[in-house]
Amino acid sequence: MANDRLREALARNGLTTAYIAERTEVDEKTVERWITKGRNPYPRHRRTIAALLRESENYLWPDAVPPERRTEAAESEVLKVYPHRNSIPADLWVRLLNSTVADLDILVLAGLFLTEEPAFGKVIRQKTRAGLKVRMLFGDPSALEATKRSAEERLATGTVSARIKNALALIEPLSEIDGVEIRFHETTLYNSIFRFDDEMIVNAHVYGLPGAHAPALHLRRLPVGDLFETYMTSFEHVWAGAQPANFGEVHQ
Repeated sequence: MANDRLREALARNGLTTAYIAERTEVDEKTVERWITKGRNPYPRHRRTIAALLRESENYLWPDAVPPERRTEAAESEVLKVYPHRNSIPADLWVRLLNSTVADLDILVLAGLFLTEEPAFGKVIRQKTRAGLKVRMLFGDPSALEATKRSAEERLATGTVSARIKNALALIEPLSEIDGVEIRFHETTLYNSIFRFDDEMIVNAHVYGLPGAHAPALHLRRLPVGDLFETYMTSFEHVWAGAQPANFGEVHQ
C-alpha cells in the first residue's frame, strides 16, 4: 500500500525524491519504493526524513514504531505539568512566541489572555513577513457551545460569548495579513491548544472551572512520540469543520 502521508508531506514541503535520496544516502528508487509500496525505511533514515519534513515518525510510518516505544516517547514529550494555566510563567509564553518561525496554531474559545498581550499582534506581523504561517480557531460567539460554556463554568449568561467578542476585536486587524487565517468553530472544546512549531501548550478544560484554573501541559514533539501528534490531529479535525471568520456578523 502506498504511503500517502509521506507523499503528501514531501509535496507540502516542496521536496523531491532525489533530495531525500541524497540526504539519506540511498538510491532514489529506494525512496520511491518507500512511497509507492509503503516500505518502511531503516530507523536512521526515518529519523532523517521526519526531521526534514517536520513530522513525527509515528505519523509518517504508523506501523514502524512499536507501541511500547511510543509510550516511552510520550512520557518524554511532556516537559512540564502545570496545575493551572495561569501558573505558566509569562516569560514562557513570550519565549514560545518569539522562537516560533514556521507554524503557529491556536485553538480556543476566546483566548482573551493571549490576545490581550500587547506583543502578540506585533510579533505575528513581524514573523509572517518572514514566512510564519498562523492558523487561529475561535469559538463562534453566537453558537450554542459558547452559551453552554458560560453555564458550565458557573458564569453569568453570555460571559463566554462576550469574552470571545472582546478577543475577536483585538484579533480582527490580523485577519488582513498574508499568512494569517482565522476560523470560527462550534465544537465542544475539551482542550485549548497553542502550538508553537515543535512545542505546545495544552490547556485541559475542567467542568465547573474556567480555563485559567484548569491544568496545562507543556509538550515538545519527538520523532517517535504520539502525544503531540494526538493533539495536532484534534486541531486538524476542528480546523476542517470550522468556517472562515465572519467579523461582520460579530459586529451586529
